[in-house]
Amino acid sequence: MGLGIAETAAAVGGLQVVVIDVDPDQLGSAKEKVRASLGRAVKGGKLAPDDGDDALERIEVSPDLQAVSAADLVIEAVPENLELKLGVMGEIESVINSSTIVASNTSSIPIAELAAVFERPERVLGLHFFAPVPVMRLVEVVNALDTSEATVVAAREFAERIGKRPIMTKDRSGFVVNMLLVPYLMAGVRMYEEGFATREDIDEGMRLGCGHPMGPLTLCDFIGLDVLYAVCDSLYEEFKRAEYAPPPLLKRMVASGRLGRKSGRGFYDYADSERSQPAKPMSAVVGER
Repeated sequence: MGLGIAETAAAVGGLQVVVIDVDPDQLGSAKEKVRASLGRAVKGGKLAPDDGDDALERIEVSPDLQAVSAADLVIEAVPENLELKLGVMGEIESVINSSTIVASNTSSIPIAELAAVFERPERVLGLHFFAPVPVMRLVEVVNALDTSEATVVAAREFAERIGKRPIMTKDRSGFVVNMLLVPYLMAGVRMYEEGFATREDIDEGMRLGCGHPMGPLTLCDFIGLDVLYAVCDSLYEEFKRAEYAPPPLLKRMVASGRLGRKSGRGFYDYADSERSQPAKPMSAVVGER
């Protein structure tokens, strides 16, 4: 997610970007991953070759958070874990200046909880992107309890500058898209768990019957079952409604390392099948992977 945001900000928005990661392996391969993604955009005619090269030049990678100290906007996109996010937000607060806007790409964690670590919470909000970021046009702009109007306006302008369509949402777990999408996905998981229909028939039913580009179980695998489990937990903690609770099967699949497409196995096996090919993207819950 972080690389997708960085690529889009540099390629579409023409902005200087710094990518921070504490994992040396991830950091070492970051620019090559962006180069490959930009290459696909060039090959598909969506980007001129020179524009791709220029975008790559605008992206800096660093293991040192101090590199964002002069940034106008810092976007946090670490995994969907509250303690981790709070720790990272505290580190961000220690290096930024008083005018920096800080946004979280969280899928479901309330922004007010993250903003509490900041001396100026009015500069904090949510910018929830959707994967793959260079393709998906939507950004949820999450207006927290203390977020100022000036911060919201700046965030909307940023989203529009990088070619996204911002929609406004209040600060409650799940925002707009996940509050609607997660009950649907969990209904598909429960249907499969109970043996009501095969995984293929569940997916084909929604794909052919409702015109969805992919069925719910394929979409779960695309998102990542660990990400979905974390989102379900957050939604259930806030609303205590059964439709948000993760089914037992989902918990056991995550515990077994069956996380979906990214791990090679989820509701489907991606090791040697047609489903190992990238699926068409769909506006969906998107996680920090």
